[in-house]
Amino acid sequence: MSAVPLVGIPGLTPIFVDVEASGFGYGSYPIEIGCVLADGSKHCTLIRPAADWTHWDPAAERVHGIGRGILYRRGRPVRETAGWLNALIGRQTLYSDNWSFDNSWIWRLFAEAGVLPRFRIESLRTLLTEAQAAHWYAAKQQVLQASRIERHRASADACVLRLTYERVMALP
Repeated sequence: MSAVPLVGIPGLTPIFVDVEASGFGYGSYPIEIGCVLADGSKHCTLIRPAADWTHWDPAAERVHGIGRGILYRRGRPVRETAGWLNALIGRQTLYSDNWSFDNSWIWRLFAEAGVLPRFRIESLRTLLTEAQAAHWYAAKQQVLQASRIERHRASADACVLRLTYERVMALP
């Protein structure tokens, strides 16, 4: 299935992003960022929490399965993560299915790093017509069943977004 080109950018498939976090509300911070680029390549990194990032919600950990210990052992420092994301994305736009949370977590990362993001983050809903949006949930369920992606992790979730987008764009 090929995606319908975005207006004004022939042949370009959007970049999808997902963020896993330490919790669901106030005080939460990003712990993993994953994205799927226009060429289909998947990128993901764990983030070592900043010294004052202490909020931790065990319910969130049960969802994503990422323990705090692994973040300290394998996570990139905040500033390095912001630089990596800027280098990877450049001046392009990322699309998220949970824009309000993902946007706030990415901004928290960049504020802590003291760096400005070079990219923009938009809701993936801006890519869809009303009819396409009406088919999104069913298409996503089909993708989840067909792909058998079971991990609730940032790169896996971004991959599901891209596959769902391609499926919805292929609908008549």
